Amino acid sequence: MIEYQDGVVLEQIGLWGSTQELLVQMTDGSTHKAIHYIDNLVQLLPGDQVRLNTTAVSLALGSGGYHYVHSVLRSTAAALPITESFCSPGHIMKLRYTSLQRSVLAAEEPSSPHHKLFLDHRSLDGMPVLIGELHSMLPIVAAWIMWRQQMRDPAEQMKLSYIMTDGAALPLSFSKHTQLLRELGWISGSVTYGHAYGGDVETVNKYTALLAAKYILKSDITVVIMGPGIVGTSTVLGHSGMEVSELIHAVRMLGGNPIVIPRISFADARERHHGFSHHLLTLLSQFTLVPVSLPVPADLPAEQADLLQQQLRIHQLAGKHHISLIEIGSDQVEMSLKLYPSEVTSMGRNYVDDPTFYISISCAAELALRFASS
Repeated sequence: MIEYQDGVVLEQIGLWGSTQELLVQMTDGSTHKAIHYIDNLVQLLPGDQVRLNTTAVSLALGSGGYHYVHSVLRSTAAALPITESFCSPGHIMKLRYTSLQRSVLAAEEPSSPHHKLFLDHRSLDGMPVLIGELHSMLPIVAAWIMWRQQMRDPAEQMKLSYIMTDGAALPLSFSKHTQLLRELGWISGSVTYGHAYGGDVETVNKYTALLAAKYILKSDITVVIMGPGIVGTSTVLGHSGMEVSELIHAVRMLGGNPIVIPRISFADARERHHGFSHHLLTLLSQFTLVPVSLPVPADLPAEQADLLQQQLRIHQLAGKHHISLIEIGSDQVEMSLKLYPSEVTSMGRNYVDDPTFYISISCAAELALRFASS
């Protein structure tokens, strides 16, 4: 189902990248937050009448509590068109066969200056690739890598790039973290593939996205994680995190070094996400056909360490994958997070609420640095 309602823009309350955050008054007099993707069109102004997709909020889904602007019914700025034609030089369509389909210049297509690269390069040459299932992992990875490198000569620093999958949010501009990481210079660039769009480089699939990260963005380390938003159904396989196994296979087939970012929590009240998340245990034990590196924090309280070891034994992961115990201090993780000028939360919890979650992700970033430096 799709639910639409009309409203009037009251004010702009936020702007990042090509994403405009608005306060909109609905026809019943209530006010709600709404997202408008500018996408080379005009910014909306107070008084503009808009049609909103209100489906997610009506279903009480975890969409950030936003409606989404579907179309502009009337603009208060007489000199500005309600719609504007924008023609991309590319011929690859994203959001295909919908009213929102758009053309992009994909790096692989013949008219791209990078076309020949994909004829000549089909290997990642051992590049470490961090693979995670939650978008909140991205700034934690970047903060650790930046903190570890802040004393190194700039010429010797590792370049980190970000690939956003199409497993959740499709417009990269929706991610405040990605926008901030770009501004800080903590990532060398971004790649979007599949139906995700808006990256510095557009690609058709996960394989060419990985090659683009290495050869176009010149990455030493790449992190691949879906955008904001996840899907779960309280079933073993019905969740968006299953894409992690597909990404592992792609990295290995291209000659890269896959490192899984562990999802570990001791603050989640749900038993299936206590210790290692069941998402991670299921895909690594049953749906991953090649060995991966799985970092685990070395200095955890005995009760937590025992549970993690028990889960690894039950799912027979030690014999199938490379388990690496990584020693990093919790105070170091705190210092790295303080470098990042915005609060990081995951499932509503910050570092104080769930320190093991943040430490585990930092361990993965540390392992990637070690591989890249070797």
